[in-house]
Amino acid sequence: MPNTSSARWVSDGDNMKKQFSLLGYETDVQYAEDKSDAQASQIAAMIKNGDKAIIVGAVDGTKLTAVLAQAADADIPVISYDRLIRDTPNIDYYASFDNFRVGVLQATYLVQTLGLKSKDGPFTIELFAGDSADNNATFFFNGAMSILRPYITSGKLEIPSGQKAFAKVTTAGWSGDVAQARMTKLLAQDYTSDRLDAVLSPYDGISRGIVAALKKDGYGTKSKPLPAVTGQDAELESIKAIVAGDQGETVYKDSRELAKVTVQMTDALLSGGTPEVNDTKQYNNGVKDVSSFLLQPVSVDKANYKTVLIDGGFYTAEQIGN
Repeated sequence: MPNTSSARWVSDGDNMKKQFSLLGYETDVQYAEDKSDAQASQIAAMIKNGDKAIIVGAVDGTKLTAVLAQAADADIPVISYDRLIRDTPNIDYYASFDNFRVGVLQATYLVQTLGLKSKDGPFTIELFAGDSADNNATFFFNGAMSILRPYITSGKLEIPSGQKAFAKVTTAGWSGDVAQARMTKLLAQDYTSDRLDAVLSPYDGISRGIVAALKKDGYGTKSKPLPAVTGQDAELESIKAIVAGDQGETVYKDSRELAKVTVQMTDALLSGGTPEVNDTKQYNNGVKDVSSFLLQPVSVDKANYKTVLIDGGFYTAEQIGN
């Protein structure tokens, strides 16, 4: 897994370990703390130890080619987990969510919250994307832009910074601190008179950095309300922020279900079966189309978080504080 700083990766690792144990497997879970060379070394050690299958949530999906060639030479199947590993033929399957759909859900929330279908505007928006080394970041952004682009073209949505190309709006390491610094700079340069109405953010950690910058700039009052800010992963701190009215939305991806699918895929591979997939064309890693199982994400805001997250057993009311 990529790191322990994001709660979802820790939860994913714990969920898979628990489910593998129920099937009688021993599991070695390693966290690379966002260092791609450390992750490659961890995988190399697993190969040397004779592990029978390897599941990888990549730190950098472009930097595992050499070590995965070693896995292939040892006949060890590799499943790419949530983040697609690129530029190698040596991944067998991909387990993730419909990542284009994630962006569609985020953008749809902004369209509905701003009332773009009925109001003339113009409204102001700034765009944030994830780490350019993560293949998912492109899917999230392209999904969102498939919804937002017509409103930008028509002038209903304006981007005062002018930063709208993916390469201009990426966030290194998916870092909230990096996002906060960029938002602070945008506010100082481009919002001396305009008010910001919406922010497309691809991930909760980034969203919290954005909101922190906005609050330091005076947003969050009756006269200067916070813009609509999206997110992803339904992290507990961001759910609390949604309840408090600081963050508008997040996209919930039930990692328990993703862990279950991945364990089932791995078990099928190790027992001589064929893993179930539901997509064979959408995810090309630069070398081949990777057979995938994609789960559906869910948009969560103040109106439905209780039904989706509390009734669904992901969090308790006590955890959220409501």
